[in-house]
Amino acid sequence: MRHFLALARTGSVRAAGASLGVSHSTVARRVEALEARLGVKLFDRHRDGYLLTDAGGEMVPGAERVEHEISALERGLVGQDARLEGPVRVTCTDPFMARMLIVALAPLCERHPAIEIELDADAKNLDLSKREADVAVRALARNASPPEHLIGRRLAPIVLCNYVATAHIGTLDPEVGGQRVRWLGSGFRRVIEELVASSSYPDVPIWGAFQSMEVLIQAAHAGLGLVMLPTYACDPDPGLQRLAKPDLRHMADFWLLSHRDLRDNARVRAAREHITAALLASTALFRGDAPGWRENAPVCPEVTPCGDETRP
Repeated sequence: MRHFLALARTGSVRAAGASLGVSHSTVARRVEALEARLGVKLFDRHRDGYLLTDAGGEMVPGAERVEHEISALERGLVGQDARLEGPVRVTCTDPFMARMLIVALAPLCERHPAIEIELDADAKNLDLSKREADVAVRALARNASPPEHLIGRRLAPIVLCNYVATAHIGTLDPEVGGQRVRWLGSGFRRVIEELVASSSYPDVPIWGAFQSMEVLIQAAHAGLGLVMLPTYACDPDPGLQRLAKPDLRHMADFWLLSHRDLRDNARVRAAREHITAALLASTALFRGDAPGWRENAPVCPEVTPCGDETRP
């Protein structure tokens, strides 16, 4: 059933196999075996992939109900586990946050070597209900709240700031001007346009499209343009410096989330506690007022400290 649903959702045996951590041939075999067992064709095979037949489409809702019940049963059993051993699946938004989480979780692993950390640094939202992850550090818009089936804690603000590569400040300083001065764009063109329009440098053009924060930073290091990125990723980077007008803006918040069924799981609870302590200890970095930056770039009044609010 899992293989059937994965193929129905992706339309490709390779994509379905990647989502399940198995080979594409395994997906094909399992689906063919299911069709043979039921005596009905569930997919039409095309050059561009797999399409559900009418019978396959009718089967999806029931299969999803089975999936939901099995996931709930698994969470209920795992949630009662009082042992400090076994896997803890953690997901976060980017490699910079992943490095912070590794530092935060290392003492837990040293103290309890039977705990095994699985860390996924990807902006995609893994499904906590299906236990694709046990703990998630996710970015939510300001004033937003996580879904009701999750327990969450708002840990740190995401504050954007204007940066330039230190090695290229001579040619990219917007205070001086020049033909090479430009903002680097991303796949979210409209968001970048709105940020630039409300910045201290609204007339600087946007150039290019770079699809991740890590790639944007590399492009900035290469002198391709200016970037507007979070302080937690860029302030520690010796190759970047803030512009004279940094435009610090509190855009979103990091939340620590997990499914309510895992509230009492010992290893998941321990992981949450270590992550919480580490991120709260780095509040100044997230707010953009870590020592060394206060003198030349005071924090915008919009930036407010994140409380320790929780949701039962």
